[in-house]
Amino acid sequence: MAHDMRIHLKRATRAFSVETTAAHDKTAGDPNEPNIATSSDNEALVTTGKTTTTTATPTSTSTPTATDADDYQTASCAVSETGGGCGSTAGCGGNSQESANVNILQGDLIDYDALYEEEEDTTLSMEAHGSMLSHLLSQVKIGMDLTKVVLPTFILERRSLLEMYADYFAHPDLFLKIADLDNPKDRIVQVCRWYLSAYHAGRKSAVAKKPYNPVLGEIFQCYWDIPGEIADEVTVKDGPVPWCRRDQLTFLAEQVSHHPPISAFYAEHYNKKITFSAHVWTKSKFLGLSVGVHNIGEGVVTLVDKGEEYIVTFPNGYGRSILTIPWIELGGSVEIKCPQTGYYAHIYSPNEKKPFVSIAGEWSGLMEAKWHNINRTEVFVDVNRIPIFKKQVRPIVEQEEYESRRVWKEVTAGLKYNDIEKATNAKCQVEQVQREQAKFRKEGELLWEQKYFKPVGDNWIYTRPLSQRIYLQEKEGKR
Repeated sequence: MAHDMRIHLKRATRAFSVETTAAHDKTAGDPNEPNIATSSDNEALVTTGKTTTTTATPTSTSTPTATDADDYQTASCAVSETGGGCGSTAGCGGNSQESANVNILQGDLIDYDALYEEEEDTTLSMEAHGSMLSHLLSQVKIGMDLTKVVLPTFILERRSLLEMYADYFAHPDLFLKIADLDNPKDRIVQVCRWYLSAYHAGRKSAVAKKPYNPVLGEIFQCYWDIPGEIADEVTVKDGPVPWCRRDQLTFLAEQVSHHPPISAFYAEHYNKKITFSAHVWTKSKFLGLSVGVHNIGEGVVTLVDKGEEYIVTFPNGYGRSILTIPWIELGGSVEIKCPQTGYYAHIYSPNEKKPFVSIAGEWSGLMEAKWHNINRTEVFVDVNRIPIFKKQVRPIVEQEEYESRRVWKEVTAGLKYNDIEKATNAKCQVEQVQREQAKFRKEGELLWEQKYFKPVGDNWIYTRPLSQRIYLQEKEGKR
């Protein structure tokens, strides 16, 4: 029997809940027309038919959306002309500290790899830059697309958006466990457990910042060692990270388009025969005292041995309190569904029947599951009590020209040592190269060729997924 899982977020309690019921219990009506209502406690309710919807309206301030940025790479490099501060050293920190930082930056003492491993400065006062933000906000109107709005460099997070997407696997053990379960009902629940716990790790600081917008062709590669895995020294030479072993979870991301700014990424564990492939791009709008970011795209968890796919979409993000100390909130609808087994989740309508499980809590904290068939409530997952697995990235000196940390290393160094002028100039240099290359391609009528992903309809697919490679290996073995 097909079942559906329902997910919604309560704005009043800054929480969400996930519920599962039989598919035949859903309210009759056109499945393509959502039924939107509002309950007495300001709870958003939507019926979408055969979809897994997650209303991420609420949430705590400590977690990021999949992205809170838009395509700002065409902005002018003359940031100092937009209101002062970022094109010079004025207003960017104390003079004595800044002088020392500049001296460090002029030497050969920088360990660029360490810059990416260190925690972001959580004590930075964004209030000191209120006048700058006020000037920038004077350029926009409510509902306006923010693509061409110049943003100051000091609000940048010290990593690329491509690297931030790797945080979906900060708890790789939860992801890999999906493949270990024998029951499809247990697997859809585990997909929700992994996905709902995947957002808190991306934002350790209470201050929301914007990651670097990836340049066209930029890539990011990393992997995770999984404690308790059976040792396997065989490398997956045809995999996304060819120097990694079959007992490691590997991740590859590529910026496949500039207009619109589309990122594609892929992860796999060879021995577990599980993969995740996704693409996402953003549209952002100015909403007055906040910025809304609509994430467009989807991801697919594939269990190769079981022939199952779990399709997920991404919540939207909102940058709140942008005039003082900004923080991130998630919102909108998310779908989680498995066409092969019939399990799926969606926001429920008040008149639908009781699900077999409800999951409620904060995606940045404790989540509890209530199993209705046995009337028992238990901890579903507490993201603050489970370990974050550190991703492994090869040293910058070994990276290719367009790998994220190598591309942005000088910007990262400038931000780390509070040399905003250096960071701004370095960022402009990266973007100027992109503009020159785009001009060259346009004049020569040349098309950009992606390296690892290809477009298939509205989706972007990794060119050598594990399922395809295993199929070809089995076909070759039968000859």
